[in-house]
Amino acid sequence: MASRPERLLRGGDSPLSASFLELFFDLAFVLALSQLAAHLLHDLSVAGALSTALLLTGVWWIWVTTTWFADWYDPESPAVRWLLVGAALGSLLAGVAIPQALDGRGLLFAGAYVMVHVGRGAFTVLALRGHPRQSRALRILCWFSISAVPWLAGGFLPEWRVPLWLLALAVDLTGPRLGWPTPRMGRTGPQELHLAGEHFAERYQQIMIIALGEVVLVAGLSYAGTALALAQTAAFLLVFANAVLIGLLYVTPAGQRLGPAIEHADPSRLGVLTGYLHLVMVAGLVVTAVGAELSIAHPLRAGDTTAVLVILSGPTLFLGGRILFSMAIHRRLSWPRVAALFVLTGAAAVPRLPLLAVSAVATGVVLVVVVLDHAGIRSYRHRAGA
Repeated sequence: MASRPERLLRGGDSPLSASFLELFFDLAFVLALSQLAAHLLHDLSVAGALSTALLLTGVWWIWVTTTWFADWYDPESPAVRWLLVGAALGSLLAGVAIPQALDGRGLLFAGAYVMVHVGRGAFTVLALRGHPRQSRALRILCWFSISAVPWLAGGFLPEWRVPLWLLALAVDLTGPRLGWPTPRMGRTGPQELHLAGEHFAERYQQIMIIALGEVVLVAGLSYAGTALALAQTAAFLLVFANAVLIGLLYVTPAGQRLGPAIEHADPSRLGVLTGYLHLVMVAGLVVTAVGAELSIAHPLRAGDTTAVLVILSGPTLFLGGRILFSMAIHRRLSWPRVAALFVLTGAAAVPRLPLLAVSAVATGVVLVVVVLDHAGIRSYRHRAGA
């Protein structure tokens, strides 16, 4: 009979598909994405974009580490289930705090973040007493306990909040890449960082669908609030097409190869790197959602440089992350995607384009990339079959 700590860990016969509570946890991320898009829309300045990126990185790291947790521990264990519920609550509270996280609700945001990481870490350290995997849990807890200091200090000190939170995020994001090195304990070994590729790939696809859902939701709500005129209808259809094309661009082909790649790669490299790169792609979708609202609400507005930059920056960010994602999976650079980045950047310099035309350019560029991708895949399969 397995020991009590052993029963907490994911066994070889545990299902690799996402559990109900993992999907329930994702619902909290729906609120966070919606709040982040509204936060950016409210302040389209450089400072607004940077503050949105800071808050997105925080809530994203809750999602990533919770996904690792659900990959390492048995999703059928009652303790794991309750910890997933706690992570969902913490994510929800962080999402609630987002609009004023840099003002009056900083402590709520930081407290929710710290609660998820330190609370989960403390429980797993205690639950794994006497088990070899306790050392991994203890290293992780040590690192999150260190980053908790600037997180909470930033919550109490508004004037120092941004630099303190940047420091805290630097600690949290570099920890897993370094193996959470801890005095007298060393680093976490590759065998302790092993991830189930099939489970991880499925979870990333699910969160990308949720991020795409934010684009579709914003498009639908924005269109519903208009007079449904021809220009507004065209803008809505372009945003919907863009969302579909971005989804196709994600899953083909590297998105389908993520599972086997994670299984056979060094998890401290690819397992962590995919978390960073998906952050860039999710950021692109948040910006795309904001651009969708601008283009649908004011399709014929011309000369709005800020709106043009927002509409083009969403696909640009996503493509940039997607290019690096492909390189991480099969170490190949997609030149059509690189060329698309230059086209999107150049389009921002075209004077006085109406937002509908800008949206058409962005969607057209993504369409060409998807077509060339599929043509390249068919050509590769034909040569392989020959």
